[in-house]
Amino acid sequence: MLIWVIFIGFMLLSLVVSLTLKSKFKKYSQIPLDNGMSGKEVAEKMLRDSGIYDVKVECVEGQLTDHYNPANKTINLSQDVYSGRSVSSAAVAAHETGHAVQHAKAYAWLGFRSSLVPAVSFASKYVQWILLAGILLVQRFPGILLIGIILFAFTTIFSFITLPVEINASKRALAWLSNSGITVYQNYDKAQDALKWAAYTYVIAALSSLATLLYYLAIFMGARNR
Repeated sequence: MLIWVIFIGFMLLSLVVSLTLKSKFKKYSQIPLDNGMSGKEVAEKMLRDSGIYDVKVECVEGQLTDHYNPANKTINLSQDVYSGRSVSSAAVAAHETGHAVQHAKAYAWLGFRSSLVPAVSFASKYVQWILLAGILLVQRFPGILLIGIILFAFTTIFSFITLPVEINASKRALAWLSNSGITVYQNYDKAQDALKWAAYTYVIAALSSLATLLYYLAIFMGARNR
């Protein structure tokens, strides 16, 4: 019962954080940058200032779909961020560029996370079906559920490794935004607030994944003790 309460609590907390994040970005997207730069231009300038010339800035569909792809060295910005000339656009563009800087500087946590991608991709593809089968057959074949738990553990570990990567990217972004004068005193705190709420989504995701893992472990241990 306790596990269920925690699980539902994290679901509700995740919803609150997600709605707040969208509200923050919508609010700060109405605040223009003094220099009128677009998200694309912000990312390109941060790359140049960091001495990086082999990373491309591209536009992708969707909302809050922004990401850096280390495989092909591209910063992928959603349309609103790519073309936007607001505080939120600058914050997101600088954050994703922060990942490119991490890659260029061989940031250890980013490398560790990237090394886990193949295992996590495999686990994510099959884990739900294996867990479902494991729960249904837990009395006769508990090993199936154990395999599912091990696979799910990879995704949980990945979620926690993501935290320092995202937090560090935001720190790099905010430092550069301030030092380069992209954000001034009047709007720096707004960029900081936007990235803070973005970081909360990763924290909640990691804790929620841990709670789910403990839930499956409780089922497995309960079956063993019968």
